[in-house]
Amino acid sequence: MLPVPLKAPGRRGSAKPAAKSAAKSAAKSAPKALGALPEWNLADLYPAMDAPTVRQDLERGESECIAFEQAYKGKLAGLAAGPGAGAALAEAVRRYEAIEDVLGRLISYAGLLYSGNTTDPAIGKFYGDMQERITAASLHLLFFTLELNRVDDAALENAMADPALGHYRPWIEDVRKEKPYQLEDRVEQLFHEKSVTGYSAFNRLFDETMVGLRFKVGGKTLALEQTLNLMQDPKSQKRRAAAEALAKTFKENLRLFTLVTNTLAKDKEISDRWRGFPDVAASRHLANRVEPEVVDALVAAVRDAYPRLSHRYYAMKARWFGKKKLAHWDRNAPLPQVPMRTIRWPDAQAMVLTAYGAFSPRMASIAERFFRDRWIDAPPRPGKSPGAFSHPTVPSAHPYVLLNYQGKPRDVMTLAHELGHGVHQVLAAPNGPLMAPTPLTLAETASVFGEMLTFKKLLAETKDKKQRKAMLAGKAEDMINTVVRQIAFYTFERRIHTERRNGELTSERIGEIWLDVQRESLGPAIELKPGYETFWSYIPHFIHSPFYVYAYAFGDCLVNSLYAVYERANDGFAERYLDMLAAGGTKHHSELLAPFGLDAREPSFWQGGLGVIERMIGELEGLE
Repeated sequence: MLPVPLKAPGRRGSAKPAAKSAAKSAAKSAPKALGALPEWNLADLYPAMDAPTVRQDLERGESECIAFEQAYKGKLAGLAAGPGAGAALAEAVRRYEAIEDVLGRLISYAGLLYSGNTTDPAIGKFYGDMQERITAASLHLLFFTLELNRVDDAALENAMADPALGHYRPWIEDVRKEKPYQLEDRVEQLFHEKSVTGYSAFNRLFDETMVGLRFKVGGKTLALEQTLNLMQDPKSQKRRAAAEALAKTFKENLRLFTLVTNTLAKDKEISDRWRGFPDVAASRHLANRVEPEVVDALVAAVRDAYPRLSHRYYAMKARWFGKKKLAHWDRNAPLPQVPMRTIRWPDAQAMVLTAYGAFSPRMASIAERFFRDRWIDAPPRPGKSPGAFSHPTVPSAHPYVLLNYQGKPRDVMTLAHELGHGVHQVLAAPNGPLMAPTPLTLAETASVFGEMLTFKKLLAETKDKKQRKAMLAGKAEDMINTVVRQIAFYTFERRIHTERRNGELTSERIGEIWLDVQRESLGPAIELKPGYETFWSYIPHFIHSPFYVYAYAFGDCLVNSLYAVYERANDGFAERYLDMLAAGGTKHHSELLAPFGLDAREPSFWQGGLGVIERMIGELEGLE
């Protein structure tokens, strides 16, 4: 997954004494069976929160923002109409890009520190102060894209004939797509400045609350990540105890989560209404550079396939457990009578790098740097953000990966997933701060492809029939979670945001919508026990990045289709694939997929991707 929140992605622990002590405690608490788990080295960004270079870069960024505004505000139309327009505008874009790199480095460092220990007051203050100062500084930059969009189309097109400005054409064309939805400058400034006390504040409240929650399971008090991990325990009683502990604590905090959800949905509705977006998800589609009809086709195809995918699979899984129905806490249970493997960190590293290397030595070489140069933070520890992400930071630096590695086979797939993001981010970095970022729909391609490479490699090496069946089942479940579950999440969000326009939703109403959507997607073989109605409350994507979730389904189906092309004719495929990743945000999805003979606008594209999951389920049925 990509980092959330997206406005200030990433987060983690400092070189200051508080973080060193957290590192020591993490090392002590990490299970010895896993081997030494790496912690990232953020000194490549800054040596410490109080390092002189942090203060110097912040002051330099602030002064350059002011100087940039003084140099260009109110002058872009004149520059575009004057002699040497292309060169003059290109110089302005270069200065803007350089400032973005400085500010991006600072907020990335603060965010990564924070993700490693959200409970440390000093880190929390540093993160909050940095958000405020960077938001204030970037107010001086806000005019630039607004004014650029007011430049006459013909004048700007003529200016882009100069190669210096033509280099930035992909970014300029993306900026121009925002033109119908931009507001008067002072309103944009207000929206921008109020974000610190608006949605960003509620994002932080959610994060700090979630990290601080504790769940009592079997006499132990656990954090969220540890409790969720028990939902995959081989023992049914542990899975049930974990699910009931989650439900109990979520219910105790439901008023807060309901308030956060209502507030953020209303905040988005206000912004959408002022900007004139026609649909609750339209701003996400625009940011993803994907046509609404493409997303609609994906959603329709997946929902139509629920009976052939999730309903069919979970009915089969219930039979494996000798039941007609599985309780919701058994949905991701490991197969009965198959020993649960614990995979040591060195073995996980070798598995992923070997799989990457068999596909492309260059890809493995890039991924190996994450291990060698300490770009990964792997151990779970108190206060650390749950889940996993790869944060690109800025092109002048490098990405960082956060994991909570606990030795499960799924953790290896998560490592493969996040390293896919990391390789993508490294390859795209030469495009610069403005054009390296990739729309979310395509950003998930590299991560899911990395998972698929690793899975196929491990499956080919597995001869034991029970282990092979367990691997196929695990992969089928992961694909169902990636496609079916994420489209169900998207459906849930649409209903919440649509209904919120008529007034606040109660906790009970949100729970009802959640259960409706989950019953539809999971099917009759999964029994949603009391307490499950609260499980919407811990999904961070609903808070940080509304409607993000369909990007996972988009990426999974796309990768299934891509992998089919690779298996049919792999000659030259790796080179074309790496070229696609290296394009970053410079090309539309239709351009990137054309060399592979794929088109996401065709209904058959989605059917082909879903067919891969169907065939895997069919293979499992053949093993019954």
